[in-house]
Amino acid sequence: MSKLTKIVIAGPRGRMGLEAVKMVTGVENFQLVGVIDRINEGKNLSDVLSSVTDNNSKVYTDIAVCLQDTKPDVLIDLTVPEAAFQHAKTALNYGVRPIIGTTGMSQAELEELKMLAKDKQLGCIIAPNFAIGAVLMMKFSQMAAKYFTDVEIIEMHHDNKLDAPSGTAIKTAEMIQVQREAKKQGHPNEVEKLQGARGAEFDGMHIHSVRLPGLIAHQQVLFGSTGESLTIRHDSYDRASFMTGVKVSVETVMKLNEYVYGLENILD
Repeated sequence: MSKLTKIVIAGPRGRMGLEAVKMVTGVENFQLVGVIDRINEGKNLSDVLSSVTDNNSKVYTDIAVCLQDTKPDVLIDLTVPEAAFQHAKTALNYGVRPIIGTTGMSQAELEELKMLAKDKQLGCIIAPNFAIGAVLMMKFSQMAAKYFTDVEIIEMHHDNKLDAPSGTAIKTAEMIQVQREAKKQGHPNEVEKLQGARGAEFDGMHIHSVRLPGLIAHQQVLFGSTGESLTIRHDSYDRASFMTGVKVSVETVMKLNEYVYGLENILD
């Protein structure tokens, strides 16, 4: 029988957090030992979430107390950037491996987590997107950028998303940058009649963010060349699509002793 991996989830009442609770409680060798929430201190998870009927994990509002009491192996954080950064730091300081699916942390914060993970010799995974298809979209886009140097990214998310552009769009641009020489796209004398019409600029590429109710997470990468174009697109229609990547991350982080940014770096 495989050794149980003890897990704490931060943000269990959010839409992604609830999916993570379902995933963790449904995997035989995962054990949900506690959750971190802004409210509901001391309650059982089954009293807070009507969909969870057979789990008596305790709800904590203080992450330090939670980690001391439950002694987990892994923290899964699906909250907001400010909380996620502090949660990851606290987890590493308590010898717990963090998996962060929250985007919007600054480069300085990511660098601090990288150095702390190195100092503690602990695995730490930061993933802008846990959907396997989205990771493949990013990898395929990086491959295409070797041959198509003109590219624009359109990312589309629900209207409650806090950060723009999305972490996935930024990560895609970073991966393309590795293959593509910097190039300013569009007419050299281009004029925006409305500010922001051309979107955000990254290394000469343009990134456009769409926020609408009814969407979940969608992105297309458009490449153009003489006489042809190439579009690489990924759509998540349900947040359950992210849970395969979360499961892989839990299994992988237990074998790591370093920081990893991006799910593509742990997939075979």
